[in-house]
Amino acid sequence: MKLNIITVGKPKLNYAKIGFEFYVKRLKHFYDTQIIPIPDNKANEKYLDKITNNIFLIALDVEGEIMSSRQLAKYLNKITLQQKEIYFIIGGPDGLPPSIINKANFKWSLSRLTFPHDMATLIVSESLFRAASINQNLPYHK
Repeated sequence: MKLNIITVGKPKLNYAKIGFEFYVKRLKHFYDTQIIPIPDNKANEKYLDKITNNIFLIALDVEGEIMSSRQLAKYLNKITLQQKEIYFIIGGPDGLPPSIINKANFKWSLSRLTFPHDMATLIVSESLFRAASINQNLPYHK
């Protein structure tokens, strides 16, 4: 199973970058994990449209579904049985273009709050690691 995390922009705050890299490294113990950073500019909407065709896409969207850690673990377990590759996409400061959100197979909201990009990347990586730990019955979630 391969997880791809597309980030529009990279974390700029040192603590977020360190945390994101820390959890991605730990996540790689469970899944083949790849980070795909896309520069944050308007010209990249066409590029995003192109790379998000014919993939299983989970878009981070404030209007998406909010899940607990256990619900995320259950959902991740379910889709990893059905898909060989999953793409998560985290928007930049302006969020994701509607064209990308509309292509998503699933819309995931971290909260009804809006988080800065740096915080969102950190929360996503930790949440995916936590879900993987739950699915492996590891004590991290406790």
